[in-house]
Formats: sequence, C-alpha cells, structure tokens
Amino acid sequence: MQTIDVNRLIDEARFNRFHWMVLCWCALLLIFDGYDLFIYGVVLPVLMKTWGLSPLEAGALGSYALFGMMFGALFFGPLADRIGRKKGIAICFVLFSGFTVLNGFTRSPLEFGVCRFMAGLGIGGLMPNVVALMNEYAPKKIRSTLVAIMFSGYSLGGMLSAGLGIYMLPRFGWEAMFQAAAVPLLLLPLILWFLPESVGYLLRQGRSEEARAILRRVDPDRVLKDDDLLEMAEAKSEGAPVLQLFREGRALRTLSLWVAFFCCLLMVYALSSWLPKMMASAGYSLGSSLSFLLALNFGAVFGAIGGGWLGDRLNLPKVLVAFFAVAALSIGLLGFKSPTPVLYALIALAGATTIGSQILLYACAAQFYAMAIRSTGLGWASGIGRNGAIVGPLLGGALVGMSLPLQVNFIAFAVPGLVAAIAMTLFCVHRQATGTAAGEALA
Repeated sequence: MQTIDVNRLIDEARFNRFHWMVLCWCALLLIFDGYDLFIYGVVLPVLMKTWGLSPLEAGALGSYALFGMMFGALFFGPLADRIGRKKGIAICFVLFSGFTVLNGFTRSPLEFGVCRFMAGLGIGGLMPNVVALMNEYAPKKIRSTLVAIMFSGYSLGGMLSAGLGIYMLPRFGWEAMFQAAAVPLLLLPLILWFLPESVGYLLRQGRSEEARAILRRVDPDRVLKDDDLLEMAEAKSEGAPVLQLFREGRALRTLSLWVAFFCCLLMVYALSSWLPKMMASAGYSLGSSLSFLLALNFGAVFGAIGGGWLGDRLNLPKVLVAFFAVAALSIGLLGFKSPTPVLYALIALAGATTIGSQILLYACAAQFYAMAIRSTGLGWASGIGRNGAIVGPLLGGALVGMSLPLQVNFIAFAVPGLVAAIAMTLFCVHRQATGTAAGEALA
C-alpha cells in the first residue's frame, strides 16, 4: 500500500483522451450557455419595435436574466461544493435551456422577464461549476490555456446566436431564436453519462473506488492499486466556505477579484446588449449591426485562448492588467468615426479584452482558491460580478435614452476597464507582498 498525492498526480498527468473529453463537454455546455445569454442582444432591436419599448425599459428587461445569473452564481456555486459539481451542472443546464425555450412562447414583457430571470439562474450557476471542474482535472502546465479554450465556447455561443439571428430573425421572427434552445436538451443523457464528477467531492464523500477509477483515466501510465491511500490536500475546509474566502491573507485579493469581475461584466453586458442597437442608431442596417456582435465574440475567442497561453507562460494576473487597459482604450475609440475595417478591428479587440478577460478572470480565481472552496470562490466572484452585468444594460439604456453623442456612450463603457486594471494591479502587488501558497500558484 502506498499513499497517492492526488493533486500531484493530476498536475503532472500528460494531456490525454480524458482531458479532451472533459474539455469538449464543458466547452459544449458553455456554447449553449453563451447562446442563451447573448440571444437578448440579438433580438433587442426587434423586441423594442414589437412591444414599443423605450431604451430604459429595454435595458431593464435585459437585466432580468442578469439578476437571475447573480443569484444563480451565489446559490449554485456553494451548493455544488456540497452535492457535487456534476449534479449542479445538470440542474443548471436544464434550468437555463428549459426557460429559454419557454421565452419563445411569451406574449408580454412581464412573461418574458420572468422566464429570462429563471433562465439566468441556470446560466449564472453553470459557469463557475464548469470552470471549477475543468480547472480540477487540467494538468498544471497548461491549466490556464485549457480553461480559456473551454470558456471560448461561451463566445462561440454568442457567435452562433448572432449568426442565426442574421438568418432567422427576418424569416421566422424572434420567437424561433428562443425555441431553438430545445435542441441542446436532447444531449442531457449524454452529458450525465460522460461528464465526470469532481474527484475532490468523491473523496470528501468517502467514494474512493469511484475516485480511483477516474484517476486511472487521468493518468493511464500510473498504476493505482485498490489498497492505495488517496490523499488530497485542500479536500476539506473548516468553517463556513464564504468566510474562508477572506482568511489566510485572501481578503484583499478576494475583494480585488470582485471589483474586477464587476467592472468586466459591466463592459461585457453593456456591449453585448447595446452594440447592435447603437450601431443601428448610427446608421448601420440590422444585419450589419449583428455582424458587429459577431466580431465582438470572434475577438473574444482569440483573446481568451491567447490570454490563457500568455498566462501559463508569464503571469495571469499581470496579463489581466494589460488586457483591461487595452479594453478601456479600444472601447473608448469605438465612438469615433473610423474606416469600416478599423471599426471591425476595434470591436474584435474590445471582445478579446472584455469577454476574453472575463474568461481569464474565471481561470485566475479558480487557481487562486483552494479546491474545497473553489466553487464557492468562483460562485461569489461571479455573483458579485453579476451586479456589474445588471448595471451594464441599464447604463446602456439610460445613455441611449439621453440621446448623447456616440463618443460619450462608449467612453462611459470604457471607464470600468481602467478601474478593473487598478483592481488587478492591487491583486498582483498584494500577492507579491504576501507570497502565500495560494498566491504563488498564480506565479
């Protein structure tokens, strides 16, 4: 009999078919997640015309889902630490897909808003749990890259939503965009079959045989005997998980992450909700306006993967500082008259450094928090950040309603990027000053 360090086994494992499977299923879940979320920005111009909504009313309607996402992240993050990430993911998937389908049958803004809120619960709960699961099984040397690749599925979902919108809206109406979300539900049995449970959760539950079976797939070259003792640091925590986020020198960095999440999500949802409408108001056709949303998410894929690659080789928090500074600059420049190729490049750059930064923030938080509080840490960071996501569409609606110059609108969207850069700078400085084990994990 020998004692097996589970963390070390996972960290040193070679990337194989098991990792591919986890990556693909988590990315697919986030494609559905991103589709269901970005769909509102796609149908917004049509909804405003159909229901006669003012910009402020449209912004408020868009925030229903974001309120749901806030509560979903705060609730399902800690819940998954207790019931298992696989169950938490399945519940969230059914919740957001089911209510997105129901959105296609609503006939009033109130019904629409209630369904968006319920779908938001699932959308907000899914994100921290798939990030935590991918982070748990990813080999250490490519962890940030794999989380970023997985999370690029979120942006692909946004691109799918915009692409389908260009084709479906003129032909089938906005309702069909939501009803199409029924297709992913057919994959639920496969997701439940193939997606592995958290090995940390299995060990906390005393289910060592199941954990051992998964670890044999994580590292097929490692011979695990039935009587080997599996030991996992950070598998258990003492006290309330939320309070653990502020202990052992984590308080300032936890708050810095929360500020960065808030500002990042404000920019993401302000742009995703109002970019098509703002560009339509500036004289572009609906199809052209939706293509800008496509460019935003296209840039996000490259920003996330490139940022993850840089984070694995340099320093992920410092990469985020640079990304937020570039986000503020690129968004601020969007309001000024530019040639069409330059405008598309700026929008893609804004997507790379806002949506891409959101993805990198999840990777950063997942690496910062210990395994026993990882879903809680991710859930609370995401939940607090959802307040920024709620403010974003409301801010966009207020700005559009005031008929301000386009430059002022985009400069207002850019300011949170500077605030987020300052917050992540504090995160970096405090990590270097304390030199704790959690902080060193991000070095």
